[in-house]
Amino acid sequence: MKTLRALFNPRGGIHPAYHKEATDSTRVEVMPVPKTLYVALNQHLGAPSRPVVKKGDTVLRGQPLAESAGYVSSWVHAPTSGIIKAVESRLTAGGQLATVVEIEANGADQAIESPAPATDWRVMQTRELVDLILQAGVIGMGGAGFPTQVKLLPPPGKTIETLVINGAECEPYLTADHRLMVEESARISQGIQIVQRILGATKVRVAIEDNKPEAIAAMESALKMAEGDIQLVVVKTKYPQGAEKQLIYSCTRREVPSGGLPMDVGALVENVGTAAAISDAVFLRRPLTERVLTVTGDAVANPKNVLARVGTSFRDLIGFCGGLRGPVGKVICGGPMMGVAQSSLDVGMNKTTSGLLLLSRSQVHQYTSTPCIGCGRCVQACPSSLLPCFLSENLEAENFEEAERLNVLDCIECGACAFECPAHRPLVQHMRQGKAKVIQLRRQRETKASRKEKAT
Repeated sequence: MKTLRALFNPRGGIHPAYHKEATDSTRVEVMPVPKTLYVALNQHLGAPSRPVVKKGDTVLRGQPLAESAGYVSSWVHAPTSGIIKAVESRLTAGGQLATVVEIEANGADQAIESPAPATDWRVMQTRELVDLILQAGVIGMGGAGFPTQVKLLPPPGKTIETLVINGAECEPYLTADHRLMVEESARISQGIQIVQRILGATKVRVAIEDNKPEAIAAMESALKMAEGDIQLVVVKTKYPQGAEKQLIYSCTRREVPSGGLPMDVGALVENVGTAAAISDAVFLRRPLTERVLTVTGDAVANPKNVLARVGTSFRDLIGFCGGLRGPVGKVICGGPMMGVAQSSLDVGMNKTTSGLLLLSRSQVHQYTSTPCIGCGRCVQACPSSLLPCFLSENLEAENFEEAERLNVLDCIECGACAFECPAHRPLVQHMRQGKAKVIQLRRQRETKASRKEKAT
C-alpha cells in the first residue's frame, strides 16, 4: 500500500468556508437510547421497504421492521427493543410523507441472537456475502442511500476494475466520516477487503481530502497489511470533491459519460461508513441500526460527533448536545450545500443522516432572486460541465425538451452554481424540478412507444 497525491483535478467546484473546526478533533460520543424512535421505511433510494410489524408488536434490537420490497430496496431493522406504538404515514427527514414505525423503547436494549460466522468470509461464495449485506440493510451512507447489494452485483458485461472508497467528506461543517476513519479505521479496512473480494476489483483507491491529516495517517496504518494494488489518494480540498464522478476522475482520470454510471468506466464508489457497515454485517452478522453523525452549528450548545440509533429524533439529538444557545434560524438535515431544511424536530434520523446543522438567525439570510446577468460564474463552478444559467432560463419557461438536450439529468444538485450566483437565482430548485419533469416526460414517451409497438 502506498500513498500519493491525486494527479488529476476535476473541473469546476468551489471553496466555501468549511467550519469543521468545532468537531473535527472531537471523539465520537455514544448517545443513550432515547425513549421513542421514529424509523422511516423510505430511507434508501428505490422502493420503500414493506413493513412486517404492526402496532402492539414487541421487537428486539436487530429484528426486521420491514423487508426489501423489490430489486432496488432494502431491509430496515429495529434500533432497540420495545413496543411498536404506530405504523403510519408521517413526515420524514427528507421532507416527504412516508410510512414510519414508532417504537417505544423498553430500556433493556435486548438484541436478537445473531448466529456466529460458521465460515471464514474469504472462502464464502460471492452471493453469500452479498446476501449478508442485503439482510443487514446496508445502504450507501454517503447521502444517496443506494441499496448496497445492487451496486455489488453489476450486470453481465460490466466488470469493476477499480474500487474507490470515498473518505473526502467535502460538505462544510460535517466531520462524521473524518472521525470514523480516525477511530474505526480497522473496520473500514475490513469492509474494503470484503467489497474488493465480492467485485473481484484489481485496484483499490481510498480517497481523502488533504485537510484531514489525522484520518490520512489512521487509514495509512490500517491499510498497511492489505494485499494487492491498494493506494491511498490524497485529493485536493474542494467542494464537491466527494461526488462519485469527480472522485473517480481524481483517482483514475476516467470520465463517466453523460447519462452513464461508474460501472461504465469500470469503477465503483463506496463511502467509508458503508465499508464499516459491511464489515459489521459480515464479521458480526449485525444489521445497520446506528451511525455516526455530526451535530453542529453556532446555535447548538455543544457541537459533537454522535453515534446514535437510527430513528433518534432531532429533538433528542439536540438535547444530547446540550440544547440550543438561542433562537434558531434554520435546522438542516445534512450539510449546508446539499442538506434538507427541517420544519419539525420530531422526525427521526436515517441511515443516510450524516449531520444535523443548526444555524442561528444571524447566519441565515433571505434573498430576492433577480434576472441572470450572464456572468458565467455558475458555468465555471459546475462540476458536471453543464450550463446552469441556460438550463435555469429554459426550465423557468417550461421548455423541458431543451433542458433535456442540455443534459439537465447530469446535474448532481451540489449547489455550487447557486453558491456562486450573484443574482441569487434558485438554480438547484430549478434543476431538481426540471429533472423530475424530464424523467416524467421520458416515461410518457416510453409508454406511448410501447403502446404503439403493441398496436402494430
